[in-house]
Amino acid sequence: MRPTGGWTYQSDTEILFPMRVAPALGDLRGKGWRDVVERACHAVDGSADQLAFSLLLIRLSGCLTCHTDSYRGMRGCTACASTVIRRYRGDDSELLALFQRALEDVSVYLEQSEAAAAG
Repeated sequence: MRPTGGWTYQSDTEILFPMRVAPALGDLRGKGWRDVVERACHAVDGSADQLAFSLLLIRLSGCLTCHTDSYRGMRGCTACASTVIRRYRGDDSELLALFQRALEDVSVYLEQSEAAAAG
């Protein structure tokens, strides 16, 4: 019998990149990357740093096109994210620039949301 309602056979698979996977990614690149991972892991839940880190991994890993029957979905989020970071073809400075871009995107979104809620 096949599970339904969002349940998967792979207990490590979620709809979008889960922050619980972030600590497993710290040693996959150089010191700059490790610093970004530590920054995100030690940030307050729901902070701009955590949201930006998740957005970065969602973009790099293609979470929006993943589903439970896909190869990525069957492997799980930890294996998928680890593979994506290990195989990233740019150097660490490019990866850090992508994090900065995600941080800017999150900040703009949060500012717009606060402005819309205020008036």
